[in-house]
Amino acid sequence: MPDQAFVVGLTRDLIRLDTTNPPGQELIAIDLIERVLDEAGVSSARYENARGRPNLVARLKGRGEAPPFLLQGHVDVVTTVNQSWRHKPFGGEIVDGYLWGRGALDMKGGVAMMVSAVLQAHGRGGAPGDLVLAILADEEAGGNQGAKWLVDNHPELFTGIKHGIGESGGVAQHIGGQRFYPIMVAEKRGCQVLVTLRGPGGHGSIPARGGAMAKLGALLTTLDSARLPVHITPPVKLLLEGMRDALDEPWKGRMAALLDPARADATLSEIGPMGANLDAALHNTVNATMVSGGLKINVIPSEVQVQLDGRLLPGFGPEDMLRELRAVIGPEPELEVQLVGPAQPEIDLSQLELFAAVLREADPGCVPLPYLVTGGTDARHFARLGIRTYGFLPLNNPADFNGATTIHAADERVPVSALEFGARCVFEAVMRYRG
Repeated sequence: MPDQAFVVGLTRDLIRLDTTNPPGQELIAIDLIERVLDEAGVSSARYENARGRPNLVARLKGRGEAPPFLLQGHVDVVTTVNQSWRHKPFGGEIVDGYLWGRGALDMKGGVAMMVSAVLQAHGRGGAPGDLVLAILADEEAGGNQGAKWLVDNHPELFTGIKHGIGESGGVAQHIGGQRFYPIMVAEKRGCQVLVTLRGPGGHGSIPARGGAMAKLGALLTTLDSARLPVHITPPVKLLLEGMRDALDEPWKGRMAALLDPARADATLSEIGPMGANLDAALHNTVNATMVSGGLKINVIPSEVQVQLDGRLLPGFGPEDMLRELRAVIGPEPELEVQLVGPAQPEIDLSQLELFAAVLREADPGCVPLPYLVTGGTDARHFARLGIRTYGFLPLNNPADFNGATTIHAADERVPVSALEFGARCVFEAVMRYRG
């Protein structure tokens, strides 16, 4: 049975394997995890759609006292190109109590926690129900070779599963002297928008005013200075109410203001680093990410296109995005909308208290709360099978470390002690699950 050092060692070994996506090459990480499982007597099988990019699924027999439970995580990571790191991104160095490297937080550390929990359950004769461990490829590029492909082609692997855990939840947030642990219960849905701007073309030597390029500048300036309307969805309402009730002034008043759509936007600038995440949690959002237009430097383009990365709150659709966006940018630009991923499932809070109880016992005095993830995870693919995923990979990070700023960025790292804390919490949760 693994000890607490196991999760640190496995995370370190995984970080040292470069599984940057693209191209992915998750095979090298799957090889390692398959070997670890096999040495402990846990059988697994590979499922591969693209060469060198397998997924690994293991099903550990339980005691028949609960439904099966899913633990799903990905081993691909995002690029480190053009990032300046203080320690090698694939070195897996431990410095000053932190394990450094790409994937430390997103999400090789979380995968190691899950593997550790499965092996501990195996050593104790199994969990109440079967544990299904899915180690996935391609999450960072949408899951087409990973969770999406598995759900489409091998749904039988997940028969009977109602609930599971995945990434994006359980990381300590320190606010007003209080420790909060947000547990992911919902996520936003992608809604890509293509904006086409048109105007007179011409020769680059003749000054032009009001053309497509000028409209592009005006559009970007407008988007930079405006927000779409405030919407307080159920998980965000519960989050803000829980924080309000646990905090003293002035934080209590700030959380109360965020619950008021008329005051929320003005309050976001008062709450420091957490404001960006709450901003995204309170609005449908768009960010301009790609621009195309023009064929030659001496030809003024008559058409420019801008791609917007849009994200929809639960309960909202593309028609809402178009209506809110039109109110900001006006009627002229041509807009095309494309939804990303499956429809959002109904929010399920039935297992929230299970995870909250584990955290309250592991960290007395903390406040666990439901949380809306403003990005997207593989949870959306498993939701098509009726599986509700909770983001629960706890880290009791210290107040002076904001790990969120290092995810997908330079100097990604995780406290060694936090990895050990998370492994204990995940194990406790899977052993207590009753469905």
